[in-house]
Amino acid sequence: MRESKAVRVGSRIIGGGAPVSIQSMTNTKTADREATLAQILCLEAEGCDLVRMTVNTPEAAASIPFLLERTHIPLIADIHFDYKLALAAADAGIHKIRINPGNIGSEERIRAVAKKCLEKNIPVRIGINGGSLEKRILAKYGSPTPEALCESALEAAAQFERQDFDNLVLSVKSSSVPVMIRANRLLAERTRYPLHLGVTETGTAGTGTVKSAIGIGSLLCDGIGDTIRVSLTADPVLEVRAAKEILAACGKRSGINFVSCPTCGRTEIDLIRYAEIIQEELRAIQTEQPLTVALMGCVVNGPGEAREADVGVAGGKGEAVLFRKGERIRNIREEEIVPTLLQEVRRLLAERENRL
Repeated sequence: MRESKAVRVGSRIIGGGAPVSIQSMTNTKTADREATLAQILCLEAEGCDLVRMTVNTPEAAASIPFLLERTHIPLIADIHFDYKLALAAADAGIHKIRINPGNIGSEERIRAVAKKCLEKNIPVRIGINGGSLEKRILAKYGSPTPEALCESALEAAAQFERQDFDNLVLSVKSSSVPVMIRANRLLAERTRYPLHLGVTETGTAGTGTVKSAIGIGSLLCDGIGDTIRVSLTADPVLEVRAAKEILAACGKRSGINFVSCPTCGRTEIDLIRYAEIIQEELRAIQTEQPLTVALMGCVVNGPGEAREADVGVAGGKGEAVLFRKGERIRNIREEEIVPTLLQEVRRLLAERENRL
């Protein structure tokens, strides 16, 4: 597990051994206070840990106090081109600022941002994207290579360090999954700053989730990464859902782990439909209790997998066997599978909560 320094963002800690946090970004006009507030609250309800929003106009910066007063989650100002908006966001009380030094401009402007954030004790994420590297670095490497992304991030960090500012989180993103993975591995070797992981411009929810799972998941399994964003051309709520599933699959977050078998000619129950219903119902259950739920479709691997789960069902022809904590409970009719499995999940979670 990579050791990184701890950075406080509002009520959250990034790095320093803290749990990997989930981020998303609003897609509303931040100057539209009500629309932005509604989206932040939806993301918060879905389990998002930090929310970023674009601050691209003075009107957007002026919305920050309104949003801070009405939400319970750290908010991050995303700044491009105009460093004065970073200063305005800091004065407005934002919890964190994200900038890309490649489009902010001179070191004098970086100095102004560092001075303000030092004064306000606000951390900065240096976000390096393959699509907006400095011309000098692009000329040196010829394209946005992993080495180019890593060098850009380290040089930007050094700019802040020259101002005695090291309250930093770094990110290097690319639309190429292999480039993103390699760039973050290089960066992880050369710095102790916390790393924000993400594959950028991934596409729609389906392909974007796959790319993000490969890129982010590979690094998390290596012990690299302190906070993540799944970037999708979709409703931001779907980013949070995908991120939660990636963290769970990598063993980085507890919760309900749903196991269901692939279908084959031996399947005797309506497995696909039942699995979709159960998965959706389980998503709605907010818990940090580790729990494995299994829905299996035939007698080959079904009884073994169901027995190993906390709650499991192994299907047969028109019926199924219910297991709980390795014990065979009873046979149930096929039409009872979904309600019975969900009832057992809720009962087991309630028992655990009562023991705490």
